Amino acid sequence: MPPHSDIVKVAIEWPGANAQLIEIDQKKPLSSIVREVCDGWSLSGSEQFALRYADGPQLYITEQSRSEMKNGTILRLAISPARAARQLLDRIQSHGIDARLEALKELAKLSADPTFATEFINMEGIGTLARLVESGTHFGEMLAFTLTAFLELMDHGIVSWDLISLSFIKQIAGYVNQPMVDVSILQRSLAILESMVLNSHSLYHRVAQDITVGQLIGHLSNQEIQTYAIALINALFLKAPEDRRQEEHNNPMDQRLTEMASTLAQKHLRSIILNHVIRGNRPIKAEMAHQLYVLQVLTFNLLEERMMTKMDPSDQAQRDIIFELRRIAFDGENDPSGTEKRKAMYTKDYKMLGFTNHVNPAMDFTQTPPGMLALDNMLYLAKLHQDTYIRIVLENSSREDKHECPFGRCAIELTRMLCEILQVGELPNEGCNDYHPMFFTHDRAWEEFFCVCIQLLNKTWKEMRATAEDFNKVMQVVREQITRALAMKPSSLDHLKGKLRGLSYSEILRLRQSERMSQDDFQSPPIIELRERIQPEILELIKQQRLNRLCEGSCFRKLGNRRRQEKFWFCRLSLNHKVLHYGDLDESPQGEVPLELLTDKIPVSDIKSVVTGKDCPHMKEKSALKQNKEVLELAFSILYDPDENLNFVAPNKYEYCVWTDGLCALLGREMGSDLTRSDLDTLISMEMKLRLLDLENIAIPEAPPPVPKEPSTYNFTYNYG
Repeated sequence: MPPHSDIVKVAIEWPGANAQLIEIDQKKPLSSIVREVCDGWSLSGSEQFALRYADGPQLYITEQSRSEMKNGTILRLAISPARAARQLLDRIQSHGIDARLEALKELAKLSADPTFATEFINMEGIGTLARLVESGTHFGEMLAFTLTAFLELMDHGIVSWDLISLSFIKQIAGYVNQPMVDVSILQRSLAILESMVLNSHSLYHRVAQDITVGQLIGHLSNQEIQTYAIALINALFLKAPEDRRQEEHNNPMDQRLTEMASTLAQKHLRSIILNHVIRGNRPIKAEMAHQLYVLQVLTFNLLEERMMTKMDPSDQAQRDIIFELRRIAFDGENDPSGTEKRKAMYTKDYKMLGFTNHVNPAMDFTQTPPGMLALDNMLYLAKLHQDTYIRIVLENSSREDKHECPFGRCAIELTRMLCEILQVGELPNEGCNDYHPMFFTHDRAWEEFFCVCIQLLNKTWKEMRATAEDFNKVMQVVREQITRALAMKPSSLDHLKGKLRGLSYSEILRLRQSERMSQDDFQSPPIIELRERIQPEILELIKQQRLNRLCEGSCFRKLGNRRRQEKFWFCRLSLNHKVLHYGDLDESPQGEVPLELLTDKIPVSDIKSVVTGKDCPHMKEKSALKQNKEVLELAFSILYDPDENLNFVAPNKYEYCVWTDGLCALLGREMGSDLTRSDLDTLISMEMKLRLLDLENIAIPEAPPPVPKEPSTYNFTYNYG
């Protein structure tokens, strides 16, 4: 008799017949199992049949995927993938419109199955679908199902996108450019164009010839398709050659997407995104947030060339910019006659401007980053916010108490810091949704952000009464002020200013002191002993919280080639902590998902280990890609008997920590995430404060006459206001 681990008990359905309850021997060929099932219903030609899942995506079961079957799974006997592909291929070429529509509808559903897709593609099915589109005779639902099937089939990566014809591309681009096209057709057309751009260099050029920013802007007001439109803009932006990204066009509404410089800065596009997307009447979903983040990153990456460009001290045009900074600051002073006097005066002025090299300030801009980007920022401040610029320069240049804030040095270092905070030059991370609404509220958001921050730096310098020796300390405080303010997600630059006003130097000190309380204020031996005594019960409290969260369950997104067509699955722990239940969902759930809807399960006793990051089976190939760095940090897998795994990508760092800690607690292992360490420190500190306060609040009666007693073990006093 086969070992128990090789036997799977399932139910198999067939229309019009009672279900068969059978035990499948996983060591037995699948063809033999199908033959036995067919014999049970007296069906001949077992080679024409196959097994599919009855629930969820209803995928075909193959020798490669059969290990995913679990006890209690419901299967369905169906015609084989090859036979289904042949039948559908014949039906979609039939003359009957109704029959063709039903065939395309079924094809759109089956095309997500890789086994079926392989058979259909081998029968030249993709070419047939492409010809149906090129003919221009399909409309409405029929065309939508055709495009859906085409996209699903291509996304399997079996056929190269380079084989797509020019006429097909023009037909798809035509749907995007037509004013009155069904939403479902527009969605699929935009998705196909995006996939073309991302997967083929040659198709990028063809698509870019037919699509303009202005044409896509018209779709951003439609909430059903705006995510697809922004995704296409991002794809074209990402794949644009470096030289073309930096080109500018006189008329932004007619610029080709091969000339992507300052796309977000074009007022019309920015205002449409701000008003119809960010401030629209619908909440922003995860995919839209990701696309806005990608657009933000790619737009800031336009600064990379200037950031990495060193100033050429011999270039007169570049030197003229420094002269202009001096002229604006000290406009009232006439240049003295004579070269030596002028040179001496310039040296004095450059020192007052805060440059490190007083004789030749061009040398201050030879380090990259920030390179010429720092000079660009300074010139923008001097020209567009002239009063602020002059006030900062003159206010500090007139001081003689060594507390002057060197404007030039500060502006250069601040630009470098802002580039680091906003990760200028880095590729977007696949799992990140961290966009900032305020960067979509101004045509020159980067420059305005710099202007706000340089004023903050000057204010903080004065609050700290800093000298030149304190420069690095000031920059550390300013970085903390900026990152804390950005974490609050201000909706506009004015809101940012308000957040920064609330983060004065004294407030930063207060926050630091509060956050250090659990570390710095509890280092005496008695407190350390008390901490060690409290820690086990706090750890048990955290463990129960983690397990309770696992019992509530979480929704996870299935990674695929097209993020906006999201597929979800849900996983939760049974209340007795003995079984993990999971299953696919059509959409992200609102609230708790009943166990009855989760058809798959793993006994906790079968779990061997939990692995994370690059050790996960589903991250083996992805880990080398820079854009998957964030996904790698959120990935974890459950390895269970017999040699199987369940793979996760958490929606955020919090869920990642909760699940990895909870699973470790479930297996009796140490919880080691940053979240647990943070929670442990916070809860222990709170408990210790409460206990110490209780000691302080004990009513002390009048002391009796002193009597000899043993020295106190704990001799300390804490005063918590």
